[in-house]
Amino acid sequence: MSDDSSQQLSPKRRSREFRFVEALGRPLRKFLRIQAAGGILLLGATVCALIWANSAYSDVYHEILETHISIEIGSHVLLDLPIEAWINDALMAIFFFVVGLEIKREFVVGTLRDPRAAALPAIAAIGGMVVPAGIYFFFNPSGMGADGWGIPMATDIAFAVGVVSLLGNRVPSVMKVFLLTLAIVDDIGAIAVIAIFYTSDLSIGWLLAAVAAIFVVIGMRRAGISWTPAYVVVGFFMWFAVHDSGIHATIAGVILGLLAPARPLNEVQPDEEPVLSALRGDANAMVVRRANVELKDQVSVVERLEDLLHPVSSFLIIPIFALANAGIELSTETISDAATSPVTIGIAFGLVFGKLIGVTLATWLSVKSGLTSLPPSTTWTHVVGLAATAGIGFTVSLFIAGLAFSDPLLTEAKIGIVGASLVAAVIGSSILLRAKEVEEIETDDPMLVGTSSP
Repeated sequence: MSDDSSQQLSPKRRSREFRFVEALGRPLRKFLRIQAAGGILLLGATVCALIWANSAYSDVYHEILETHISIEIGSHVLLDLPIEAWINDALMAIFFFVVGLEIKREFVVGTLRDPRAAALPAIAAIGGMVVPAGIYFFFNPSGMGADGWGIPMATDIAFAVGVVSLLGNRVPSVMKVFLLTLAIVDDIGAIAVIAIFYTSDLSIGWLLAAVAAIFVVIGMRRAGISWTPAYVVVGFFMWFAVHDSGIHATIAGVILGLLAPARPLNEVQPDEEPVLSALRGDANAMVVRRANVELKDQVSVVERLEDLLHPVSSFLIIPIFALANAGIELSTETISDAATSPVTIGIAFGLVFGKLIGVTLATWLSVKSGLTSLPPSTTWTHVVGLAATAGIGFTVSLFIAGLAFSDPLLTEAKIGIVGASLVAAVIGSSILLRAKEVEEIETDDPMLVGTSSP
């Protein structure tokens, strides 16, 4: 083994340099696999939407999305929304609930719990939000188009991770964590933007009802209530109250995700007797239930819900969202209008160049100032390539576009998002393909993820 390899694998150096990926291990790899597979499904749903919306059956596409579904109690109509609104307001609330769970986990037991470990991707993410928004404002300083400044700030985790995963060892695992953390910080920024700047007229009564629901959830937690249906009922009421308050309903999902406990309910050693009896097969139903409770309480609510809902979000909700929102009718006229539209140009330049410049510049300034350092096995080629890949905005960008605009500006925005995300994926992949392959140790020890083998 060379001296460099020995030094790289020394415990002291590992402890210092690999804090970035500490305590992630298998859960991180599972998360990345789901995101990568979800990215492929997302791409397939996007292609299907584009083909369907430009086929002879485009009328059917729009008729389905405009079909109303209502919830009624007796003669009172509680909710009456088109399918597209149910997807964007209700299904996406589950998506943002999962995002809230991810953010809570990262802050409590993940990379964001350690300010030093989180500093590099967090600073990079801020640069990757500020510069794209500034570029968009340059092209749209006033008028209706100015409302879309939040669109190029987002990074699509599923698409970005999917692209990076296809490159294999060209990207060190530690930089996949960097991209993942950057995207999560992006999500935090996007949630704040949606809640503050894309809120319609507020209804104080419904807003107070939503706040009351939050306190009910907190009270239930402190009372030790663990019956899931009770939280579902309160959660639905909270979603309804937020929906009618004027704040976008998906914020309810984020708040509920942040309220979930991120540490095990019982961190002491479980009672072994019922567990062993259940494993031996000589236990009755009561003992098996007790063993189930003992084992379940060793895993946090956040981890259990993520394990349950993350595949649903990645494999079902996001593809359905793409199918409903990426159906852009392309014609000579729409493409011509988009090519000269400051909205389309602002989004395209913001995602393609703003993300690349913002993330790279913020990372460079952070490293050169001594605030942070690049992770091991990482080069500036990796940083620039991942910065370009972060320009794949797509899901959250489409979501914000739907809040900011209506047609024809919405169509122009969607063309800019889809086109720019494709260009960003190509540029990012091309840059990362120039990086040298990194040989990584096959280990379940998260402290060794991203290290070079001897």
